Amino acid sequence: MARLLVLVNSVVLLLFGSDMFLVGANRPPAPVNVSVMHLRADSATVSWEVPEGDIIIGFSISQQRQDGHMQRFIREVNTTSRSCVLWDLEEETDYIIQVQSIGLYGESQASKKVHFRTLKKSDRFPSNSSNQDDPTVQGLDKSRHLQTGEMIIIVVVLVMWAVRHYQGQRLQQQQGEGQAIVREEHTGAPQWRSAEEQVSPVRAVNQHH
Repeated sequence: MARLLVLVNSVVLLLFGSDMFLVGANRPPAPVNVSVMHLRADSATVSWEVPEGDIIIGFSISQQRQDGHMQRFIREVNTTSRSCVLWDLEEETDYIIQVQSIGLYGESQASKKVHFRTLKKSDRFPSNSSNQDDPTVQGLDKSRHLQTGEMIIIVVVLVMWAVRHYQGQRLQQQQGEGQAIVREEHTGAPQWRSAEEQVSPVRAVNQHH
């Protein structure tokens, strides 16, 4: 009986250990090249890379102040994004972040710690080419392009309407002038003929005498 219990315990430990080994082997690798960009007084953008060959369904970010007074966790699934915007940060404050990948069989180990410091509210964010990768800046650029395109369309429509309106007025004016000339010709001819008809009998009488 004792040997049977020992055998059962051994099998259970073996199965449990193999399951743990398989789960650990199927966990995704930790993110690499974690970096912080687009620093502002109250926000920052975190980006990272994931080694190819693994199925990633989300990410998890741990955000902590360096003084240890506050810690926040951000977790998103069903996404392939490799960046995240951190909001509601305090100005001139040091933060430490770590990123984890979420796979089908669990989360990866945490990435290396990355330190960054937010700016002052009075500091201007430097305008450089890296801003073009910021989703916020891209949204502003698209809205500016959209507003510019709408203004161009409105101006073109107004110009076309003004040209057509002017051409219509000119055509009506020319038609009115033509009708006036035709009326003068029609009204003048009968008067001249009627004068001839009035004079001709007098001449006929004179010639008869």
